[in-house]
Amino acid sequence: MKLFPAIDLHGGRAVRLVRGDYAQMTVYNENTVAQAEIFRAAGAEFLHVVDLEGAKSGETPNFATVRDLIERSGLKVEVGGGIRDAGTVGRYLDAGAFRVILGTAAVQNPEFLRETARKHGGKIAVGVDIRDGFVAVKGWTELSDRTAADFCRELEQTGIATVICTDISKDGLLSGANLDLYREMSATLGLDIIASGGVSSLGDVRALRDIGLYGAILGKALYTGAIDLAEAIKITEG
Repeated sequence: MKLFPAIDLHGGRAVRLVRGDYAQMTVYNENTVAQAEIFRAAGAEFLHVVDLEGAKSGETPNFATVRDLIERSGLKVEVGGGIRDAGTVGRYLDAGAFRVILGTAAVQNPEFLRETARKHGGKIAVGVDIRDGFVAVKGWTELSDRTAADFCRELEQTGIATVICTDISKDGLLSGANLDLYREMSATLGLDIIASGGVSSLGDVRALRDIGLYGAILGKALYTGAIDLAEAIKITEG
């Protein structure tokens, strides 16, 4: 199982939210490249980056910061947040992003999703952010009418291979991952699933590995010291 330490960007800084609430924001590092280098020193290969401001606005206010992370971190960077048109996808891929994550656009513009998946293949993933069984959009500020289960089946048919599945109710709380959700998704979907939200202990990492998931995102637990990244990587490699 692959581990993706996370940097959520706001104003060029590494921050974390609680349940996607922008009013509950903690700044953990003003220097995002330095934070990425900490992850790399612990043995990380990948980095998960989200432009929180872009996720709300549909723009790319932190593009320069993401580009610096791609160029200077030495990590394979996947990026999401506000990527809603072909030009933005191209800018991130041209900058060297390992993978681009579509969220709101994947829900609201199926034709764009199909065309982007056809053109870029495995370089495109979709973020499936779940609240009460439905997919949330626009930085988790709005709830769509699409159930997560139906949406994921549609993604399979579209040709998407990788989904980042976030249980919003768990995000930022260090309360443990929603293992039942990931077991069900793993058993019913032919997708590479990356778990996100609530992964708060090495026990969570072991459990997600044992489910057979493709990957897991580690966020607040790394910043608070609840999870030692080097130890988590040993678990996934073992």
